[in-house]
Amino acid sequence: MTTAEIGDIIEFQDGLRGKVEKVNENSVIVDLTIMENFASLEMEEKTVINHKRYKIIESSSSK
Repeated sequence: MTTAEIGDIIEFQDGLRGKVEKVNENSVIVDLTIMENFASLEMEEKTVINHKRYKIIESSSSK
């Protein structure tokens, strides 16, 4: 399993996407405000996702 790094864009839970802000031992903290439809989702700006529950969409090291 590849662990996300700060700045990576990840996808989780039925297509939600976010930008990784912090990497913890078992999880990442993600900023959800990068999604175009964020305002209509009525969610918090940030969430915690376990490493087992996401896939990396865009790596920050590839920019």
